[in-house]
Amino acid sequence: MTIRVLIADDQEMIRSAFRMILDSQPDIQVIAEAADGGAAVDRARALRPDVCLLDIRMPVLDGLEATRLLAGADVRDPLHVLIATTFDLDEYVYRALRNGACGFLLKDGSPVLLAEAVRAAAAGNSLISPSITVRLLQHMNPPARITTGQAGHAPAASASAGQDGLIEPLTERELDVVRLVARGRTNEELAAELYVTLSTVKTHLAKVQRKLAARNRVEIAAWAWENGVCTSR
Repeated sequence: MTIRVLIADDQEMIRSAFRMILDSQPDIQVIAEAADGGAAVDRARALRPDVCLLDIRMPVLDGLEATRLLAGADVRDPLHVLIATTFDLDEYVYRALRNGACGFLLKDGSPVLLAEAVRAAAAGNSLISPSITVRLLQHMNPPARITTGQAGHAPAASASAGQDGLIEPLTERELDVVRLVARGRTNEELAAELYVTLSTVKTHLAKVQRKLAARNRVEIAAWAWENGVCTSR
């Protein structure tokens, strides 16, 4: 199926560049554009694109607020939002993820990365620009927690408490998967490093998401860094 994308950016040149890159992909089609956050929200709600590609700094509504309105915890039928911005400030990344974004890219990234991020978002997965992934997650601390699962569900455990509070304890193999996800590995890289098949990786990820009440890979990674899982080996 073709992935339908809405692009929102106040710079026409950026919108045109993104459209050219994405429309050149055989499985992606840009169906709408918006020059401000308000128009982006209206068109996204009307058209229900598979992925909303939003800039942060836009008039009327910024991309962070638009993300909350389209993908926040209180949205009944959330859309997949991917943030693409010039600014990699941690506060922007934290807010975007808290507000429901499933990916965060820098505009100077490669066209291949942009297309892959759109595909990941459409599939309900997540991708953060590799240049900021580890830096972001390594510096997470309790006051900057990202909520996982439904509204009101906090990350389930702390480093000292082990896996207390989880729906079901993670197995050692699932913990291996979590550690690698937290370091930004793709499914293919996970399979190669763990010497398992791609389908096995997907099975492990599905179980991990259920046990952590996490909506996506970003929340798995956030849980891992917040709870010391990445430094436990």
